[in-house]
Amino acid sequence: MIGCEGMARMKTLFLQAPSFEGFDGGAGSRYQAKREVRSFWFPTWLAQPAALVPDSRLLDAPADGLSVAATLKIARLYELVIIHTSTPSFPTDARFAELLKQQNPQVRVGMVGAKTMVDPEGSLRATAAIDFVCREEFDYTCRDVAGGMPLSEIKGLSYRDGTGRVIHNLPRPMLENMDELPFVAPVYQRDLTVRNYFIGYLKHPYVSLYTGRGCRSKCTFCLWPQTVGGHRYRVRSARNVLDEVRWIKQNMPEVQEIMFDDDTFTDSSNLARVEEIARGMGELGMTWSCNAKANVPYDTLKIMKDNGLRLLLVGYESGDDQILHNIRKGLRTDIARRFTANCRELGIVIHGTFILGLPGETQETIAKTIEFAKQINPHTIQVSLAAPYPGTQLYKEAVQHGWLAENTSQHLVNEQGVQLAVISYPHLSKEQIFHSMELFYREFYFRPGKIWEIVREMLLSPQMMRRRLREGVEFFRFLHAREA
Repeated sequence: MIGCEGMARMKTLFLQAPSFEGFDGGAGSRYQAKREVRSFWFPTWLAQPAALVPDSRLLDAPADGLSVAATLKIARLYELVIIHTSTPSFPTDARFAELLKQQNPQVRVGMVGAKTMVDPEGSLRATAAIDFVCREEFDYTCRDVAGGMPLSEIKGLSYRDGTGRVIHNLPRPMLENMDELPFVAPVYQRDLTVRNYFIGYLKHPYVSLYTGRGCRSKCTFCLWPQTVGGHRYRVRSARNVLDEVRWIKQNMPEVQEIMFDDDTFTDSSNLARVEEIARGMGELGMTWSCNAKANVPYDTLKIMKDNGLRLLLVGYESGDDQILHNIRKGLRTDIARRFTANCRELGIVIHGTFILGLPGETQETIAKTIEFAKQINPHTIQVSLAAPYPGTQLYKEAVQHGWLAENTSQHLVNEQGVQLAVISYPHLSKEQIFHSMELFYREFYFRPGKIWEIVREMLLSPQMMRRRLREGVEFFRFLHAREA
């Protein structure tokens, strides 16, 4: 095959490697872990460079339920294997690279993701099986490697030369024209089993897309904006987004819902574009959902709802205003209450996310957040534990104040891939924070009104009946695994 300027293109596999059973490595900004119920996000960050490399393949081993042995059998047939990694999965990803090299010493192995952006040197020195890692946005970096360009000439790359020395090339500039990227949906259709991707609050099957990169919010815990994506929100044109949705409608008729997975799709600087996309979705007759900050104006919410919006994924994080200030959320609870009331009036479903263990957390603020969640009453919730990823302000703050020992954050999950509490405060231990998650879930869901709300939803739909029963079993297994 011919690659860059006549050079030989390498037979390339983009891989989400097997790590922990049920581990959702495709999750983006907040954390990668095994979920309360079986959940997998699309590996969009791998699909994008795969779309740039002709004849490549995208393989998502966790979503496909592939074992290490089965994945090795596929991967050893390729000349180049590019693995998406994360802080929790890096040890198992590095071990997979070693096993792959044992089977095929000639294969070139690279890694991408926030982990390699923050620590390219450490990632390469962890094992000789990793030949290179990508920093910054890695779409075109991967394309250039696959196209046969000499590693020394590729911006945004750190690599091991023939003597074993680690070389860091010049950084790759941020991508400005987002419309120049090819669609990821054709890669999904070609290489992935769409029905393997479940998210409890989205219709099934769904497809998730990014309509832009970066986030103007400065939340101290949020991973990708502080590492790969940046704090400028660079967007695709509304026409470009709608053209991809139209392609999905024509070529993937089984898809029931589109999820716009931008960190903050409803960014306040971008509302005219949001409304334009919404109207286009209405014309296409597509059901859709998106990530939103709890400050979207009523008029915009109404336009979104009138044009097919079903659900908003909203990061409330805490019911305590001081904690919201500490993490630079740029939001107050009174604004969030008003926003939530507007959504309820318009019939917009909300999946609310909360984080326990953020700076300023106490037993009292945990109780306050639980009560806040019960009062605003989103349809469903997700409770996670503060995850201090290297490269984030939360990590720096935790190390600086002695809440976390430096370089221990690889233990963000346990042996089963379940998220752990790793930050301890003088007045609040990580064990107390860990056990407060179960308390949160039980107090929120085990209320007569919420139980009836879920039962009524099940009674109205046989499909939802089967789904909620399955998720209920998985949820209780998850709680049991946490306590084991």
